[in-house]
Amino acid sequence: MLEIFKSITLVDILDIVIIAFLVYRVLLLIKGTIALRMTLGVIFILIFASFSNFFGFKATSWVLNNLTGYLFLSIIILFQPEMRRALAVIGDTKVFNKQDKINKGIIDEIVKASTILANKQIGALIVIQREIDLLPYIQVGTTLNSELNKDILVSIFIPYSPLHDGAVIVIDGKIVYAGSILPLTKRVDIDKKFGTRHRAALGITEETDAVCVVVSEERGTISVSYRGNFTSELDADSLKETLRHIFNVDETKEASDDK
Repeated sequence: MLEIFKSITLVDILDIVIIAFLVYRVLLLIKGTIALRMTLGVIFILIFASFSNFFGFKATSWVLNNLTGYLFLSIIILFQPEMRRALAVIGDTKVFNKQDKINKGIIDEIVKASTILANKQIGALIVIQREIDLLPYIQVGTTLNSELNKDILVSIFIPYSPLHDGAVIVIDGKIVYAGSILPLTKRVDIDKKFGTRHRAALGITEETDAVCVVVSEERGTISVSYRGNFTSELDADSLKETLRHIFNVDETKEASDDK
């Protein structure tokens, strides 16, 4: 045993740390999703196949060995959403990303509109596209291509508006689509207080690097969904701070640039 430890080098330790980190990140990505159950199922099949080979269960071994031959292809098919999400997280770095066209003024308008809607308990879902194109993931509604300000956002989501049920899609600082339909998350660990808008916000942020602002119609609260996670119970100041942090908007720098 001592000989084994003596043969371990710094490269071996680094190798183990890298593998442990990758496993940890994968578990975080699939936590609370159906992919976690599928992963446990795959592990069970592999363990049971080894068990069958060890005890000489020929028929069982033949079936499981043939089944495991298709596991790689099955994993690619079944884990497509999680793989896309992982690649989106990897690509969401300053090295690969272009500059977001979301500035302090746009954030302020979104914050003002969200606060007005929350105070009146009017539901809203605002999706801000970043690097990944949202069109393959959504069912687009009405094309607007309008400037983004609080008055237009509020008018879209008021109950008697024909566009109030869907999501607003913001691209390059403009309201491009309204009344759009988003994919719903398949996660099973979501709090029951979250409704369809919140499930849609999680769904699109699990699949892409988009940022969603959600206003709850029932509770009059504001949440932000990003990378498949929620930041909830936000007021105007905390919403503004959250969005500025995500989009790396420095108020001091922008103020100096304006001068």
